[in-house]
Amino acid sequence: MNTTGNQAIIIGGSLGGLFAGILLRSIGWEVDIYERSPHVLDSRGGGVVLQPEVVEAFQRVGVVYEPPLGVVAHERYYLKHDGGIAHWLPMRQTLTSWNLLYGSMSRHFPIEHYHQGKNLIEIQPDREQVTAIFADGTRARGDLLIGADGANSTVRQWLLPDYKPDYAGYVAYRGLVQETELDKATAALFTERFVFYQFPNSHILQYVIPGEDESLVPGGRRFNWVWYVNYDEATELAPILTDKNGKRRDYSISPGMIAPEVEQQMRSYANQVLAPPFQRLVAATQEPFVQAILDLGVPQMAFDRIALVGDAAFIPRPHTAASVSKAAANAIALADALSAHNHDVPKALNAWETDQLRLGMHLWKAGQELGERSQFMYGKQRSEGEGISVKIKS
Repeated sequence: MNTTGNQAIIIGGSLGGLFAGILLRSIGWEVDIYERSPHVLDSRGGGVVLQPEVVEAFQRVGVVYEPPLGVVAHERYYLKHDGGIAHWLPMRQTLTSWNLLYGSMSRHFPIEHYHQGKNLIEIQPDREQVTAIFADGTRARGDLLIGADGANSTVRQWLLPDYKPDYAGYVAYRGLVQETELDKATAALFTERFVFYQFPNSHILQYVIPGEDESLVPGGRRFNWVWYVNYDEATELAPILTDKNGKRRDYSISPGMIAPEVEQQMRSYANQVLAPPFQRLVAATQEPFVQAILDLGVPQMAFDRIALVGDAAFIPRPHTAASVSKAAANAIALADALSAHNHDVPKALNAWETDQLRLGMHLWKAGQELGERSQFMYGKQRSEGEGISVKIKS
């Protein structure tokens, strides 16, 4: 219900856009979300480490869910090269999925205000409002425009054309495996634990997440894994990011779309360097996917009546487990600032920006430090597992 008389336009309908949308609605704004994809978004990113900001956002707006909102892992294992346990420590974490978070929020957001197939082509701000113009000729006018359209943000390109994501020097291969599709011994090792295998210039990790239908019932969940592998940008990256139809993608290849020769190369390399339990996990994966690891930081997030949030502003490397929580934090702080400044958008954004820049910069730098330590301690090469320096045909 619009109790403030204010209208927000959100560009981007993934998690960042939904966080902003549900939180602004909770303080009395009317909100419309415009998503460029004409299709229902699904399975982006697989697993998510649940952070307090996400829980706070859900609690504030009354999103109905059954705790614990994911699968609880009680401990961490670090494996040896032969698959034995090198190190163990107790650590309770809740692991959820992109699907569960997206589904929970989209069910809470009115479908008539979520518009798909909307490609933003121009922004026209004036003193009182801002207008978004889309490729299909439609327009939207509001008091606030939020760019929540991710790494390839059109809003950021319009505001800060010189700021684009940089390739960090490595990719993340990822995969999801149904609990019932992994052999019992490996499943027992991986179930409800955060498990790592680290070796020179690389590591792989896994944890259990809700099932495709958001199921938390044992047997209906999925193993989620992420493996970081170095590839040279100039000589090796292009084939990795060219899909099976020969189309070069900007930053990622979705499940089922990796080129067969790239997938086979990845599987062969897994059998060469990974600990046996992770070899079996990769082998059981039907449709792996891949994303380039990126760096992005901006000097400004507020532009009078326009704000950048989530990955449109800062992309922390996934080692921080903070991309989703940062988007939630951006949205929580924005709702608070608007309430505190009687919904005066320029004043609220000015007050909001400083802490959000600080948060983004902190996570951006922390992710870089973690990634450099993981991937480049022994130079830029890929590892042979226990040794170093192996070339993969690309």
